[in-house]
Amino acid sequence: MTNFLRTAKTAIDGEAPALRTWTKDVKAAMQQLRIDADFAQRNVNEGFSGGEKKRVEILQLELFKPKFAVLDETDSGLDVDALKVVSEGVNRAHATGNMGTLLITHYTRILRYIKPDFVHVFVDGQVVEEGGPELADRLEEEGYDRYATGAGAATIAAAAAAQA
Repeated sequence: MTNFLRTAKTAIDGEAPALRTWTKDVKAAMQQLRIDADFAQRNVNEGFSGGEKKRVEILQLELFKPKFAVLDETDSGLDVDALKVVSEGVNRAHATGNMGTLLITHYTRILRYIKPDFVHVFVDGQVVEEGGPELADRLEEEGYDRYATGAGAATIAAAAAAQA
């Protein structure tokens, strides 16, 4: 996995990261995300559980430092502990102030740990309601029944604006 990560980082930056610094950064990020150090020697996602794959996705987010991240159902299949660890990683990456985030979810539980700036409710590909974090709280209390006009399921898109 470390070869993949370094190769990808080199492609993004146009030059290879200094090996000593890169190794230290990868180890630190893996520790913060509670990724077993042995995973560094495996191929990407080889033998990883669903939760471990999500942690590795957030590891990439932290190491590659994108300007914008689309996180699609990042909370899917995570237990409470893994959800907290993954959320902390997203929050660390976002805290740099240089990354915008679009977090797509069907459930509001991840929003207990990642506070959105904006919340949008989509039904059948259309925005049917927009608001702030309070909209997510209302959805948790009231559910999506009021949006059920057809076969489409409602999806929450929580956006966190990049800091200027």
